[in-house]
Amino acid sequence: MTPVTTPTGPTTSRGRIDKRQAILDAAFVVFARRGYAQAGVQEVAEEAGVAKPTIYNHLNDKETLFRHAITAASDAVLAENLAVVERLRTPGDDLRAALDDVAYRLIRSCCTEQSRSLRWLTYGTVAQFPDLIDVVVSRTSDQLGEALADRLARLSLSGRLRPCDPATAAEQFLVLITGPMEGRTRLGTRKVTTAEMRAVATAAVDTFLRAYEPPETP
Repeated sequence: MTPVTTPTGPTTSRGRIDKRQAILDAAFVVFARRGYAQAGVQEVAEEAGVAKPTIYNHLNDKETLFRHAITAASDAVLAENLAVVERLRTPGDDLRAALDDVAYRLIRSCCTEQSRSLRWLTYGTVAQFPDLIDVVVSRTSDQLGEALADRLARLSLSGRLRPCDPATAAEQFLVLITGPMEGRTRLGTRKVTTAEMRAVATAAVDTFLRAYEPPETP
């Protein structure tokens, strides 16, 4: 009879990573639903389908669980937004249409349940965990701005946008889409229609191109 052996190595590590991610995903759902103060580790365990001690084996306590859940959610939101900005690597012949599509998709990402919950939790716990603002902003807005600046710099070098400071241009592009949405969604408490999202995107791109479109050749 062949002896039974316990799996070790990459398979075991992969399983541990997957379970940890499942815990973080469940924790974010519970914290978003209940708020930090009211959420309990037992509820997170039930949401994740694991035993309560398993959570403590992966993450020491409730605060550590919360911090890691916020960080993981920030990384997920960033990954989605970076994929959108990557569309500007090959914008095609119609730059306005490409920018309009990117603006709309970034707005739609900003309005997802995960993005809204991330903002609420960060704002709601700022007095208790003031450093989380820097964590979330650095892992979302800052990195998104850097990626967008890189794409805009390439468009400027190719003559499709006028010479500019790409970091400033990226910051202004993002403000043009996020600013109106904060008001329209009442800081994320009101859902907006697709038509509203597209209208904000179109207006943002129109304003942006008025400032950064190269002058027409006589």
